[in-house]
This record gives sequence, structure tokens and C-alpha cells, in this order.
Amino acid sequence: IGRRRKSFVIAGYLLSNLARPLVGLVGHWVAVLIIRLTDRTGKGLRTAPRDALIADSVDDASAGRAFGLTRALDHAGAVLGALAAAAVLHWGTERLAVVIALSAVPGLLAVALIAVAVHEPERPARPQKPTPPLRWGLLGPNLRRYLLLIALFALGRIPDTFLLLRGHELGLSPVSLLLLWAGLHTIKSLVAEIAGRWAIRARRRGLILAGWLLYALALAGLGGTESIVELWYFALILGGYYGITETSERALIRDLAPADEVGTAFGWYHMLSGVAAVLGGVSLGGLWSLYGSAPAFFLSAAVATLCTLLLWRFRPA
Repeated sequence: IGRRRKSFVIAGYLLSNLARPLVGLVGHWVAVLIIRLTDRTGKGLRTAPRDALIADSVDDASAGRAFGLTRALDHAGAVLGALAAAAVLHWGTERLAVVIALSAVPGLLAVALIAVAVHEPERPARPQKPTPPLRWGLLGPNLRRYLLLIALFALGRIPDTFLLLRGHELGLSPVSLLLLWAGLHTIKSLVAEIAGRWAIRARRRGLILAGWLLYALALAGLGGTESIVELWYFALILGGYYGITETSERALIRDLAPADEVGTAFGWYHMLSGVAAVLGGVSLGGLWSLYGSAPAFFLSAAVATLCTLLLWRFRPA
């Protein structure tokens, strides 16, 4: 709207960081659900404009590295958060609400930093005309095919929290589960930064292929695992998948979208991925509830393998 990105980024982060600490003050799961939905609304507001703002700020040679650094820092924050939560649970506190409330401080500092220090780059002026409708048919054919592939992969992707559920089934304590979560995000962070350096334009599709294949292998392994050691092993491999692909998936969208439609392309990317993740999570969760974890993991691995083959045949102009 108005060719502006930064205002949506600020609004999204501000909404999430004002809502999330309220979890420490409520006493019913319905209130927690409402807060969580508000938090995710903030994420929906900010994510596509943020990715578009990054795409505006870099050239082709730096795009992969920029997205890799962004994902690495995001996952590094998740590591610190999980370790802090594990410490609170391990050593205990009677003022848990205070601890949760204090989590707003770094978030609000980040909002202030964006407002003051992040400058939206000037983009080439375009002729004055009405804003085009957000119609699927207005996207290029290569971009549409790629986005459908992303959506299909997201439809079969196991939510990260299923790892915690499987760990709980295998007897991990809450502290151990948080350490597993921190380990997963540590690998995500380290691999994302490295993959960003490798994700030059000619390699982006190849990196996504490698990441999707790695995901299929990890999920097939998780489907057959019955030990905590194996769970850790395949969870860390899964972290490698995220680190490899999150960078290149976004950079390839930047490559395929026209310069004046980058924001719209990222909006479609996150919307399709989000809708597919909801449908996939419900379907795989239902399968898990009825038949156990193994069929859910194996089906996810099968969908990932199919998507890998389809992407291998995809040759963007």
C-alpha cells in the first residue's frame, strides 16, 4: 500500500511484542489462544513486507547471503529463548509471570531499532496507475509453478512441534525438550548463514533440491526411530534442511518476481505456505492420533520426495 514496506514491519513486530507477554497474566487457555492468534496476526503483517524490504536492499550477488543472515539471526534468537526457558524450568521461579513479561523488553527494543535505524530504500518510480488486484493470474507462470510447489511441500511438512511431541512420547523431560528445541535452532542458525554465502543465483534451485531431499531422509528416519539418541540425530539433520532451504526459497522468489511485484510475490509465498501448513498439520496430526507417529512421518517423507522430483523437473526461464 503506497509502495511502503517499513510501516507494516513495525506494526507487525509491535503487535506481537505487545500481545505475547500477556500470556503471563492470564489464567485460561482461551485467553492464551486469543493472545497467540494476535501474535500470529502480527507475524502475518510483517513477514512478507520484511522479506520484500530485504530484497529491495540488496543486489543479486548479495540476496542469498542477506536472507541467510536474517534466518540465522532469527534462529539464534530462538536458541537463546529456549535456553532461557530451560533455565527457568530447571532452577525454578515463583515469579514466572514476571519472567514472561520481561520478554517484551528485547522485542520493543527491536521495534525501536527498526523505526530509527532501518531506512526503506528508494525504488524506481513507476507510472501512476491504480494498484492492481492481487490476482493469481497476474503472477508470471514460472513464479506460479514455483509457489504451487512450495505449497505442496508445506502441505506435507511436519510441524516442528511434532518433534517435541515425539520426544515426550519417548520420555524426555520438559527441560530436555527445550534443549532439543535449542539444538534444532542452533543447527538452523549455523547452516542458514553458511548456505546464504553459497546461495548465488545459479545455485539456489540446487540448494533447495538438496534441502528437500535431506528433509525426506530425516523424516523417514524419524518414522522408524524408537530411541532418544536417534531422535536427536534426525532432529539435527532436520535443522540442516531448514538452514539450507529457507535462504534459497526466498532468494529464488526475488529472482522470479518482477521488480515492482516483489512484495506481492512474498505475500503469496507466505499465505500459501501458511494455509498449506494448517491443512497439513491438521491432517498429519489426525493421522498421528489414529495410527501413531510412524505413518505421519513416512507420509511427510513421501510428499517431500515427490516435491523434490517435481522441483528437479522445474526449469525456470
